[in-house]
Formats: sequence, C-alpha cells, structure tokens
Amino acid sequence: MNNSYTQNWRMRTTLQRFSARSAVIVLLFLLGSCSMLRMGYNQGPQLVWWWIDGYVNFSNDQTPHVKQAIHQWFDWHRATQLPEYATWLSALRGQIDDPITPAQVCGWSEELRNITAPALDHAAQLGATLVPGLGEEQLRHIAQRYAKGNDEFRSDYLQPTVEERREASAQRTIKRIENLYGRIDDAQRRLIIDNTAASPFDPEAWLAERQRRQNEVLLTLRRLIAEPTETASIVDTLRTLIAHIQRSTDADYRAYQVKLTEYNCAFIARVHNSTNHHQRRHAHDKLKGWETDLRTLAHDIR
Repeated sequence: MNNSYTQNWRMRTTLQRFSARSAVIVLLFLLGSCSMLRMGYNQGPQLVWWWIDGYVNFSNDQTPHVKQAIHQWFDWHRATQLPEYATWLSALRGQIDDPITPAQVCGWSEELRNITAPALDHAAQLGATLVPGLGEEQLRHIAQRYAKGNDEFRSDYLQPTVEERREASAQRTIKRIENLYGRIDDAQRRLIIDNTAASPFDPEAWLAERQRRQNEVLLTLRRLIAEPTETASIVDTLRTLIAHIQRSTDADYRAYQVKLTEYNCAFIARVHNSTNHHQRRHAHDKLKGWETDLRTLAHDIR
C-alpha cells in the first residue's frame, strides 16, 4: 500500500506547489542541468524506493511487491507521460519571448495540473493492491516520519521573526528565478524582495493544512486495513485523497489558496516582464534543454 500511500504523499507535496504557486515556479524546482535531470530520472525507481521505505519500513515480504509497483509506474510514466511534458514545455517555450499576463501564468498552472493528473491516478491504481498489507507498526512509522517532516518544515519556513521569514522566502525565490532566467540585476532583486514581503503566503496555514492531510491519510489507511474491501474501492478512496490534495476540504484554506495563486500569477508576470532579451533567451534555452532531456528519457526504454 505504502507505495500507494507514499506516492500519494509525495504527489500531495508536489500538487501543493502547483496550487500555491504558478506553473513557472514549479518548473524552477526542476533539476538545474539536463544531465542531472537524466541521471535523476534514470535512478528514480531506486531513489523512490529508498524514500518510500524510509517512511513505511517495509517487511522482506512486502519489498519485492513495492519495488515491482515502482518500476511499473516508472515504465508507464516514461513511455506515456514524458512526451506529454515535453510537448507542454515546447508550447510554453514559444510564449516566453514576449511579455506575459497573470492570466497566462494561471493558465499554465492549470495546464500543468491537468497533464500531471494521470501520474497521480496511475499511482493510485498500482498502490491500491499494496494497501491491505500495511500494518499498525508501519502506520506509526509513517506518523513519526510525518512529525519529522513537519519539524523540517518549521525550520525551513517558520523562522523566529517575520523579517527572517521574509528574507528566507526572498532568497528561495531569487534562487529559483535565477535558475530559469540567469543572473538578475539589483532592480529585479528589489522587485522580488518587495513582492515576497507583500505576498499573502502563510506558512502557518500551510503547515496546518499539511497536518490535516496527514491525519486524513492515516485515518483512511487505518480504515482500509481494518475493513477489507475490493481493490477498485481502494482505488476510489485513494482518488478521493488526491482530490483533497488538489482542493482542500477546509473552506478557509481554499479561499487562501485562491488568493495566493492569483497573487503569484501576477508576481510571476511582473518578474518575467522585467527581464531583458538575454534573460529570456536563458529561460528559452533552459526550457529547451528540459524538453530535449524529457524526449531523450522517453525514448530510452529500459
């Protein structure tokens, strides 16, 4: 199960980024060089296994089944999804040489959510058969790992003072922007600092939402384990969890997400429109490199 659960959790984190920021911001989380992207993806099954096992602590009997599910997911993803991502990057690349609008950025974010949705759904299908084998000790292990992750979150996002939080947020954003556009000038740096200071981003609200989702995952897994059910029903339940990732069950948090997304779309448009020809060419070439890399990976059948 865990595979299902873990991939579920991993994708939850990714989708939080999709919702809270824009498609462009998400791209900035990609590995910085094409060779690193290829190497990382080719090692993906082993890396994901280590990550998931660190959460669940699988038994010797469970291990081969989980590894098989991971390999099946990567084989499917490589053959069917990477070409879609490459096509999307190509279309995006064709639009960034010109000024952009907040509506365009929000549109790209929605497109990205749509093209990544099949990956989440396929993970739910493959993981469903593994859920019933999860034990109570493993659920406790997951809860402990959640707690550790939340402590790491606090360290990264909940610095002691507002000024320290703003500084950390600005530095994270500058790093991501420069990964795509190359070196920025002082005026652009000031633009980013001012906009991150004015952002409605609330790490405390994000942490509370993370904890709500973690509790929902644990409660759902306990129910699925305690009440044996058909695989199809488990898949439906996992799909519900994924839906809650994309759309919070908490009305206040949903309103916050809308506000933050709109702000970030406008922010990204302002940053992009401040860039010069050289910076846009850097972004164009970076996207082209990612696109080429994804197509190479898609054809590298293993």
